[in-house]
Amino acid sequence: MDSTDIAYLKSEDEFNRAQSKVLIENIMAGVNGSNLNLLSFDDVVQKLRLRNTVNKGLQDVPLKQIAGSCGRYTDFTRTFTPRRAGRDKERWRQIFTLATTGRGFPPIEVYKIDQVYFVRDGNHRVSVARKLGWKTIQAYVTELPTAITLKPDVQPDELLIKEECAIFLEKTRFHKLRPQADISFTTPGQYHRLLRQISVYHYYLFMNRRDIPRYDDAVIDWYDNFYAPMIERIKKSGVMRLFPHRTADDLLAWVVEHQQELQISTQIDEVGYVKDKTAFLQFLDRLSPLNVAKIEVGRKLKQVFGKEAGKRRNPNP
Repeated sequence: MDSTDIAYLKSEDEFNRAQSKVLIENIMAGVNGSNLNLLSFDDVVQKLRLRNTVNKGLQDVPLKQIAGSCGRYTDFTRTFTPRRAGRDKERWRQIFTLATTGRGFPPIEVYKIDQVYFVRDGNHRVSVARKLGWKTIQAYVTELPTAITLKPDVQPDELLIKEECAIFLEKTRFHKLRPQADISFTTPGQYHRLLRQISVYHYYLFMNRRDIPRYDDAVIDWYDNFYAPMIERIKKSGVMRLFPHRTADDLLAWVVEHQQELQISTQIDEVGYVKDKTAFLQFLDRLSPLNVAKIEVGRKLKQVFGKEAGKRRNPNP
């Protein structure tokens, strides 16, 4: 037997070990609530409203940043561990043999969206390379430029928020009008609320000026003179230390949602538009970690006791 035969025989055990890893990954995903699936290239392109492509040529691509596939996103886990045997197993073993005997294989082809790469051709090569502990792999890269931040560990709920952000940027051109600014949410639905808020602001801007301001001008005026001052006050209040995994944008949305509990006297409509901005800014200056904590603790207690009451009413659900 030559080295190729030995490598091919070894590939059987290596493939079986790789597949046994899927069980462990499934257990860990169940514990931490993460999603094991590869990202679908078509799904991400549609959600982020991507259209243009740029050829970047041959590059060394970090394997840990390859987290999606164009057509085979259900055949491998997020770490490119193969999920099934059959023809995939034979193809995987052939690639493993080529890689471990020094014969090598051609570069893969990938799309790049921000920090994430999607395999266009070469899923098995990526899988074998990761199994062998390689750090990089050669790839022909085609990039799809985007203003949205996308990381390899993005989860489905986060991708939904990215989609909402893409719609927001497409309609407002905010990333072009205020490129240094950053509006970031960690829960769905908030970017749609901001779009409605800008529409309300645009209306009042028209009423005060007696002319028809351009939408771009309304977006700039809304951010500079309405939204940004509120975010700045929240950051200065020190209350953000209670929300280590949230943003100031999240907290402003939370204040609007809990305005009754916070006993805010300033009128705030359902989309968070404040008619008396000065009074509201003064309230934000007085916003303390204590009154935020009281509401959050009260909400948690209601959830806990509500569940316990439900169990008592339905002892055998």
